[in-house]
Amino acid sequence: MLHPTRLDTALNTLGAWLLALLWVLPLAYAVWSAIHPTAYSARFELLAPLTLENFGAAWAAAPFPRYFLNTFVLVGSILAGQLVLCTLAAYAFARFRFPGRDLAFALVLVQLMVMPDVVLVENYRSMHALGLVDTLGAMALPYVASAFGIFLLRQTFKTVPTELEEAARIEGCGSFGVLWRVYVPLAKPVYLAYALVSVSHHWNNFLWPLVVSNSVETRPLTVGLSVFAGTDQGIDWAIINAATLISSAPLLVAFLLFQRQFVQSFLRAGIR
Repeated sequence: MLHPTRLDTALNTLGAWLLALLWVLPLAYAVWSAIHPTAYSARFELLAPLTLENFGAAWAAAPFPRYFLNTFVLVGSILAGQLVLCTLAAYAFARFRFPGRDLAFALVLVQLMVMPDVVLVENYRSMHALGLVDTLGAMALPYVASAFGIFLLRQTFKTVPTELEEAARIEGCGSFGVLWRVYVPLAKPVYLAYALVSVSHHWNNFLWPLVVSNSVETRPLTVGLSVFAGTDQGIDWAIINAATLISSAPLLVAFLLFQRQFVQSFLRAGIR
């Protein structure tokens, strides 16, 4: 009979392998169908011929360069806005005392419990009133302030010893100097961890860009891929999966190249 500790370890290991298998199977199928002719999309033969024509057909069938450009601009602008606003807000909540501070922070935390889909209509009305519908700015504006980012950085800034801030002020630094020279450098692992979460989330965000974009010039990859995979001319899973791999390739490559840094950043940031 297995010892309870060994049994627990065995069950945890088995569960981890099952979850990993469930995660990797769709990706494995996408890779299989993308590198084989359409006839082998549902036929798994070891000697099936390999081809890269599906990637060429997918790239030629939709304006993927434009989609990539839109996505990079969208994700980059959201991340830049979040880093600036979250840093300033977190610094104020962590180190300054002002009337209503705790109430304001509680309202920030309330945002964590509000799903973005709930305010979809109001966000669209606001973008329409500003004349920003069908622009990358309209896709980015609702996300440039992140309650999660403010909370995460506030908790990090509160762990910084006040002696370091006092030393910086003795050296002549003002509030922004202290923030830039003391708090930001010490929070670099947290910034990296948050950047990974933000980029992956907004790279894959679909509903809001779908609602607010109407033209090819503003569509990000997720919306462009959904249009590309429309059923008007039938479904070719080989080409669709090739297009899906093209769209997700930057995130997959980044994860494979920086996997160790990803894990270390999450551990240091306290994200479990």
